[in-house]
Amino acid sequence: MMSSKDQYILGIETSCDETAVAIIKNGTEIISNVVASQIESHKRFGGVVPEIASRHHVEQFTIVLEEAMTNAKLTFAEIDAIAVTKGPGLVGALLIGVNAAKALAFAHQIPLIGVHHIAGHIYANRLLKEFKFPVLSLVVSGGHTELVLMKEHGHFEVIGETLDDAAGEAYDKVARTLKMPYPGGPHIDRLAHQGNPSIDLPRAWMEGTYHFSFSGLKSAVINTLHNADQKGISIDPKDLAASFQQSVIEVLVTKTERAAKEYNVQQVLLAGGVAANKGLRKALEETFTNEKEIELVIPPLSLCTDNAAMIAAAGSILFEKGVRGKLDMNAYPGLELTSI
Repeated sequence: MMSSKDQYILGIETSCDETAVAIIKNGTEIISNVVASQIESHKRFGGVVPEIASRHHVEQFTIVLEEAMTNAKLTFAEIDAIAVTKGPGLVGALLIGVNAAKALAFAHQIPLIGVHHIAGHIYANRLLKEFKFPVLSLVVSGGHTELVLMKEHGHFEVIGETLDDAAGEAYDKVARTLKMPYPGGPHIDRLAHQGNPSIDLPRAWMEGTYHFSFSGLKSAVINTLHNADQKGISIDPKDLAASFQQSVIEVLVTKTERAAKEYNVQQVLLAGGVAANKGLRKALEETFTNEKEIELVIPPLSLCTDNAAMIAAAGSILFEKGVRGKLDMNAYPGLELTSI
């Protein structure tokens, strides 16, 4: 009787300002997951500086790789494939990871797999629970706000997306207006829990669609502050943060619930950096707690922000489907999320 061999996928993520390497066993078990953050380097600029991000990736990659391999107690001879984020993201940052992955794949004669960054965020949830199709993912990050329907592994249908600012981008811009440090999202979330959502702010419902728009809301916050300043009126930042967050969350959760019921999904997954937002997590839990037919899956904070475990998890599905990258693989900063 043949015994099935364990599958080990090494994941690499360098799409923005985290240098990350992880190893996943059999698609669902984290063996090691190492992340080097650059937040302190970018904080004084109020956002990520691409050239600095790329330089940090070059400096950190070997250190992070060695730590991940040591933690996993594995050699490259035991790695079945190397999965790397090939897009979307900052082109210079992506290239560091892609070229490192290609070098390792060539040197050790290991299959190479290119992974879509958002597919990675979605598959972070498989490290918690096996998917039950059809699945609906609410992807919320600094660069993306999307509702993605999946009918099977590797199938991605974007049924709604932002037409302007992503939710995370709006959070950062509002935080900057309130003179909060980068990244602004966690500061707004923390402040919102101390305030009262008493300020009337718009909600862009985009009726008849599952699309999102946050540009008008962001402008309304800025205008509210400027108008109050001109009139000599003081606005409590806590109340403004609470009002802004309530507007964002109400639209995200309402549309997610509606889509989940329309498409008769069995699971709703939360994915992306803004998935760490306590207000959003609580609102989704309250909405789906009584839905016996729909299971809500929310990843732990460590798997919400960029990491390589999620890339390896998505890569394991691609590996099983026979997808292989070539050594001429490039970085694709505007890569679309398409089905396999």
